[in-house]
Amino acid sequence: MTGPPEELKQTCWVYLVDDEADIRTSLSRALGLRGYQVKAAGSAQEFLSEYDGSAPGCLVLDYGLPGMNGLELQRHLNDRGVSLPIIFITGHGGVPESVQAIKMGAMDFLEKPFKQSILVERIDAAFELDCQRRDCYQRLSDLRGRFDTLTEREGEIARLMVTRAGASSSKDIARHLDISPRTVDHHRARILEKMGVSSVAELVETAMKARLFPDD
Repeated sequence: MTGPPEELKQTCWVYLVDDEADIRTSLSRALGLRGYQVKAAGSAQEFLSEYDGSAPGCLVLDYGLPGMNGLELQRHLNDRGVSLPIIFITGHGGVPESVQAIKMGAMDFLEKPFKQSILVERIDAAFELDCQRRDCYQRLSDLRGRFDTLTEREGEIARLMVTRAGASSSKDIARHLDISPRTVDHHRARILEKMGVSSVAELVETAMKARLFPDD
């Protein structure tokens, strides 16, 4: 999904949330002329009612919104597990607010008036970050899906292969489960095939990335 900025403009959206209609209009027009797809909202509530998380992009967010302010919206998204990159824009935010926003994961905190070139640069970086996160999430989801295709016995043996460092040979596992090494060999082959890996080392790396055995 990742690619050059011009490519990302075709798949990503700039979600703009600002209660000032003039700013929404001018920024939407300026970004649109640069080839960006923009969805604008006048409040946090309006944004939340329309955002479904399906399309990649970033959130250009005014800090001083009425009702739920920008920081509260950021906290709300974090609590929901939404990792949409956020670029704050503000006309009256101070250092404490910007520090808190960055600590909570915001990409930047721009004070109005700001140069459009700086905002565009941060948007491009946010697009790249969001696409990378989504690609990573999809890969991990695929790995967990593959793991779910293992039988109960295959899952048991896969856990032993991954978590018993130095004692994960077929003989070791056979002794532990009181079955024959040949049976373990058969299961190991099926496990590697189903997981789409070619070695135990690759299986271990995959399991760690996807946190298949978090308790171990």
